[in-house]
Amino acid sequence: MSDFLQALVLGALQGLTEFLPISSSAHLRIFPELFGWGDPGAAFTAVVQIGTEVAVLLYFRKDIFTIAWTWLQSLVKPEYRGRLEARLGWFIILGSIPIGVLGVAFKDTIETDLRNLWLIGTTLIVLGIVLGIADRVGRNEREIKHLTIRHALLMGVAQAAALVPGVSRSGATISMGRLLGYERAAATRYAFLLAIPAVVAAGVFEMPEISSGDNSYGWAPTIFATVVSFVVGYAVIAWLLRYISTHTFAPFVIYRVLLGAGVLVLLAAGVLTA
Repeated sequence: MSDFLQALVLGALQGLTEFLPISSSAHLRIFPELFGWGDPGAAFTAVVQIGTEVAVLLYFRKDIFTIAWTWLQSLVKPEYRGRLEARLGWFIILGSIPIGVLGVAFKDTIETDLRNLWLIGTTLIVLGIVLGIADRVGRNEREIKHLTIRHALLMGVAQAAALVPGVSRSGATISMGRLLGYERAAATRYAFLLAIPAVVAAGVFEMPEISSGDNSYGWAPTIFATVVSFVVGYAVIAWLLRYISTHTFAPFVIYRVLLGAGVLVLLAAGVLTA
């Protein structure tokens, strides 16, 4: 199969799974192995995720502009500092620090040891169960306007756990948000916003690796996959926000556990290689 056809499949897979709490990085590691394509690599995964974050920027463009503008105004005008948008600007910045620091500090480990399929299968199951428990006990008593510095940092730490493929950036952030009592829509919306700096920074940081001989795909297939992930991801955002307004995360929990268990069984049977 040509690199571009593989890029089409992987880009669509990224777009489908980035915003659902099921770990896009796990899917980009598992399914190429099932198809016999091998590991596309951490650099390809990071760069393709930029496409889905552009979808977030476009979908939430009004919110993002308001947050950015109010935050900038608050730097010089005290009357803006108490506004929710200004506080959200600071919360997103502070919440992005944990994943940024850990991502740089453990770059080599993240790109090698943590991409082991035994670990990914296990984290899919364990963090899926965590999501299920968090969603069940969450009290639905807080909206985004109730966000505090402490809660923003806690959700930032949770997001950092997604440096391990299989955890899920949105899943970890949503789980923490639900445990803190935030509504599903509020936790999900904030998870999308919080991911923007981390994902864009990771993609830019990994871009030089695309040209290296160790990368499975060159620039053209990678860019193609990124565009595909943007188109598919935009549609998924709209669908998910409608879905969670009336449904729980239970289907995603079940899917994670089944996928994780399936990966572990295939590894034990020798069908997959870690």
